[in-house]
Amino acid sequence: MKVDALVIGGGPAGATCALRLARAGWSVAVVERQAFPRRKVCGECLAASNWPLLDALGVGAQLREQAGPALHEVVLAWEEDAVAAPLPARGSGPDRFGRVIAREVLDPLLLAAAVRAGAQVLQPATVRAVRGAPGAFTCEVTQGGESRHIDARVVVAAHGSWQPGPTHDAGRARRERPPPRARDLLAFKATFRATALTPGRLWVLALDGGYGGMVLGADGITTIACCVRRDRVLAARRFADGLPAAEAVRGVVLDRCASVRDALADAQLCSGWISAGPLRPGVHLPYHGDGLWRVGNAAGEAHPILGEGMSMALQSAWLLADHLLDNASLVLCDAPDPAVSRAYAGAWRQRFAPRIGIAATLAHMAMRPALCEAALPLLRLWPRTITTLARAGGKAHCAVTVPDACREPSMPPRTDDPAATAPARDGARNRPLDASLVRAEPTPADTGAPLAASRPP
Repeated sequence: MKVDALVIGGGPAGATCALRLARAGWSVAVVERQAFPRRKVCGECLAASNWPLLDALGVGAQLREQAGPALHEVVLAWEEDAVAAPLPARGSGPDRFGRVIAREVLDPLLLAAAVRAGAQVLQPATVRAVRGAPGAFTCEVTQGGESRHIDARVVVAAHGSWQPGPTHDAGRARRERPPPRARDLLAFKATFRATALTPGRLWVLALDGGYGGMVLGADGITTIACCVRRDRVLAARRFADGLPAAEAVRGVVLDRCASVRDALADAQLCSGWISAGPLRPGVHLPYHGDGLWRVGNAAGEAHPILGEGMSMALQSAWLLADHLLDNASLVLCDAPDPAVSRAYAGAWRQRFAPRIGIAATLAHMAMRPALCEAALPLLRLWPRTITTLARAGGKAHCAVTVPDACREPSMPPRTDDPAATAPARDGARNRPLDASLVRAEPTPADTGAPLAASRPP
């Protein structure tokens, strides 16, 4: 099997990149190791900056139908205290605020759109090794106990940061997991029904040795996600007589945040606790790399305290597709020009490295009790400082330019895929973006009216 591009990972980053390349006429294969839908440790907050991009990908209408309420307010909670501030708005239209999107909804929609565009998907399957060099890669793929080889001009790494990539003999070896460290951040998530949360509020939880988030999404389901240091998790397990790590972390969150205790007082567990990690925040994208193109967390990972993980995945994939499509003759050849890779690395760092730095600063402040106690009185006096920090972290700014009319031409339906011949359910594919959005009635976040800093009733 020969393709122009092989994408490792079918999450938001991999599916977005595959979709755009396939629309432009590239032959694309996506290798995803898990079956969809699947649960992921994710805060599930999608910033408003992504709506034009999602519309251009042809999934915006469906996501709006299945998303939770608009998020117009952020609340920083620490022990018995809470400070509220408006979230930054993007423009003045109905999509000026972010929404809660479950990964069980987002990931399958994007990957299905890539298939409709002409991409081939191998799922569940794993890329074991990448051999060769740019322009002439051979990838070893296993699926259902059988192994096959796929030749590709371009290989895109979109497998995230928690999973080691395939072995690669053209540059850096497979990244092995480092030994456990006390300061490692482990991630946890659970969902609940019948909580006492107010719609439209994004709660940011400051913990001793960790941080978290809490938000009410679609169908009355509340997501609680947190990152806690490994040594704090081990200490909590010892204190709780060896409870599972997730249950011990639940106790840490309840103990530290009165807001969580109030919200979950009469709640029912919907989906049990799942975990992942450790997190590897930082820039993973080398200037002079091994010939692989990286997007999403494989390129760089921000502390999830700002909830920008999905945004960085989508926008970095769009950025990479721009570079590949604009320089197709220089990368779809036997000797690709390394200047294209360096240009992408520089553009990626310019757009996303500042977000990673801001998120790291906020995360380390939230994990330290003394800093939280010192900061909260000041934030209570100037709550819009939180708004400013959220805006600086990218909540209202898209790092890429999405044209009103997508550059990619519509690809004819694949004759070998019956599902591709059916009309798209969203009815919005390849439709130009509407630039004349009517302003809705102003909310307190728009007018600057004071916002209550109280816990849920």
